[in-house]
Amino acid sequence: MRTMLSIMKKRKNGIPGDKLEIFERIIQTHYVSNRGSDEGDNKFMEAIGEHLTEAQRFRLWEQHGGCMGTGHDKERKAFALEHAGKPLTERLKLFEKTFNRRKTVLNGDNTITVKFACTHGYYKRAREGKCLPPPASIGLYFERCAGGRLYEYQKALGIKLKIKSVDVSPLSENIQNPVVFTFEIVE
Repeated sequence: MRTMLSIMKKRKNGIPGDKLEIFERIIQTHYVSNRGSDEGDNKFMEAIGEHLTEAQRFRLWEQHGGCMGTGHDKERKAFALEHAGKPLTERLKLFEKTFNRRKTVLNGDNTITVKFACTHGYYKRAREGKCLPPPASIGLYFERCAGGRLYEYQKALGIKLKIKSVDVSPLSENIQNPVVFTFEIVE
């Protein structure tokens, strides 16, 4: 969360000083000797949800989302170079096949929709009955996850994206694809 605080401090993100103080206090209280805590992470995420607008949150997640740079960047960059001249629809199909990823749809309104189930994070923990973020933070958890997916798609497809929306259905309603990310393609 310290990295997120430094990103929040960038002028381009437009987070007012009084809001930054809230996040600095959380860091000072819960992050001693560079060690975080689940409680501190949860407090930080709750503060993000309470004090920042959706637009501000999306801008932050686009810069530092969850699961970014997980060691697959070389493969993603190689994929982007190999398929650079192909139409985006074809690159998306190849991406799904190559990386065994979730279904991605290129929409007519210059957006990409991804239906997704997080197999290593929230839903895995829910199935195992482990510690979960507070219910109010679940949507924020997936907003952060959207930042990681955005990063992945940008690297592999060689395009610039912005988070447009994150829609989360309850696990009890849709365990296969409970989250829908929509990314806007930025020209």
